Amino acid sequence: MSLYSAALVLADNGDWWNGHMGGGWWIVMMVGMLLFWVLVIVLVVWLIRGGADILAPRSQERGEPRLDALQILERRLAEGDITVEEYRQRRAELTGPPSG
Repeated sequence: MSLYSAALVLADNGDWWNGHMGGGWWIVMMVGMLLFWVLVIVLVVWLIRGGADILAPRSQERGEPRLDALQILERRLAEGDITVEEYRQRRAELTGPPSG
């Protein structure tokens, strides 16, 4: 009797690995289900902790306002990063030629 014939006989008798869930398949299914739920939990935690910048940029997540160029320039002047002359030059470049 060949291996193929033996498999057919076992399948035909309804005694294929001691029934439907016998033979260790339940272990494979349990490990698969465990991996699935671990992946779902990891994904949810990653999204909650801000791992996805798709939903919102980091500066907006923390409630920080977005600064425009003039505000950044004014902040740099106030912090002493640039001189008053540099401030005036860069402000003129940003705002364009003075009107009047």
